[in-house]
Amino acid sequence: MQYKLGLSILLLCLSNVFMTFAWYSHLKELNNKHWIIAALVSWGIALFEYLLQVPANRIGFSVISVGQLKIIQEVISLSVFIPFAILYLKEPFKINYVWAGLCMLGAVYFMFRK
Repeated sequence: MQYKLGLSILLLCLSNVFMTFAWYSHLKELNNKHWIIAALVSWGIALFEYLLQVPANRIGFSVISVGQLKIIQEVISLSVFIPFAILYLKEPFKINYVWAGLCMLGAVYFMFRK
């Protein structure tokens, strides 16, 4: 069980890196291009996200519930997005990131309690 869950989490982490780039990198890299170009590039990046995300969810669903799997994905998403926003998009750090993370920890607690 732990191996499958660990593999699922690893694949979700990698998937979220691609997802974050697909969703937001065009704001920096393609902001002077027509939106359809940005959408097509994003779809191309998102293909790699789905190639990781679909097996990650299938593996994860074999050992935990879909709700638990979803909250893990959301925590990973926030964990990937914040460094991306700060380091890649040069957004300033905001204390709201900390509060959002604490709320996510609360959500994890409620999804995994017996």
